[in-house]
Amino acid sequence: MSRTVTGGDGRMRCAWSASAPEFDAYHDTEWGFPVGDDRRLFEKICLESFQSGLSWRTILAKRENFRAAFDGFDYHAMAAYGPEKVAALLQDAGIIRHRGKIEAVINNAARAVEMEQSEGALAAFFWRYEVETPPEPQTVSTCPESVALSKELKTRGWKFVGPTTCFAFMQAMGLVNDHAVGCYCRALAAKARQGFAKPV
Repeated sequence: MSRTVTGGDGRMRCAWSASAPEFDAYHDTEWGFPVGDDRRLFEKICLESFQSGLSWRTILAKRENFRAAFDGFDYHAMAAYGPEKVAALLQDAGIIRHRGKIEAVINNAARAVEMEQSEGALAAFFWRYEVETPPEPQTVSTCPESVALSKELKTRGWKFVGPTTCFAFMQAMGLVNDHAVGCYCRALAAKARQGFAKPV
């Protein structure tokens, strides 16, 4: 099965980008490009947790609703959420109303605050798990680094962060360049990674 598809503009892209009209822009401008911003990293790992068992299209369509509901994924604000906020979120039809996932990302916000205090920045922690020797693009759903990241996060008390969730997070945030061979964004992502100042 081909891992690329020709888009309407004649460019070759990862085949998954053709599965929904809104995926082209996400694929071309976000997915696989390196991110060093703590809040964006936290947002993404939260959204990947919400995606568990669902499609990314569902989550992407609701992303702005998630941002509004969770204070722009400001983990300092989220860490202070109590039972009343959880109850309100469970009534918010604009997001995924799954109590376990809602409570997990609130818990993870508190863990993120702790991590910030111990590591200096979330980005410094996450980028330790950059995939230096990636597998053949789009052939696996986990890798040794995502397994290690998942294990460490769970040790630190994070929830809904299994190896597959962590690998999807790493793909999206540029910790691994998983654009298919032949996809025009593969070289762009590689160039962005070369010029990226790895957080320390």
